[in-house]
Amino acid sequence: MVIETARLSLREMRQSDYPALARILRDPDVMYAYEGAFSESETQKWLDKQIKNYEDYGFGLWAVFLRATDEMIGQCGLTWQNYKDIQVLEVGYLFQKAFWHKGYATEAAIACRDYAFRELNAAEVFSIIRDNNIASQNVAKRNGMIIADTFIRHYRGIDMPHYLFFVKKGLGQ
Repeated sequence: MVIETARLSLREMRQSDYPALARILRDPDVMYAYEGAFSESETQKWLDKQIKNYEDYGFGLWAVFLRATDEMIGQCGLTWQNYKDIQVLEVGYLFQKAFWHKGYATEAAIACRDYAFRELNAAEVFSIIRDNNIASQNVAKRNGMIIADTFIRHYRGIDMPHYLFFVKKGLGQ
């Protein structure tokens, strides 16, 4: 385990997690902010990227499990993301729809923020969230973050407005 909270365990994803990951990334309701569900090959590329991130950086998006049942319900973790011309350390999260509105994303995101400050000695962390993704924006706010900027990302042939949320170490915790 990389992180444990009261209700959750987070660990590195592995190939055997593909079916649970596919339930997240291949669900059009979950992936609405990405303009649709991922294909099988996009899901595999996503998993491969996380495994490479663990090798390259020692972190990535981790599998999130309910401690009570050992069921993988989502992913949450830290990744390097492009923002304008710089790389920022992002807390990112995606959960199966059946586990929305139960506080799991907030619990995992706070644990990842604290991990970044404590283990990586990060001075600040960010979350990049699409303008229409109110639920994720609310998680960022509960994670002590505020909006620092708005910008456009071009993805899947569409210009998508995004917010850059951030929190500095020692603030918002």
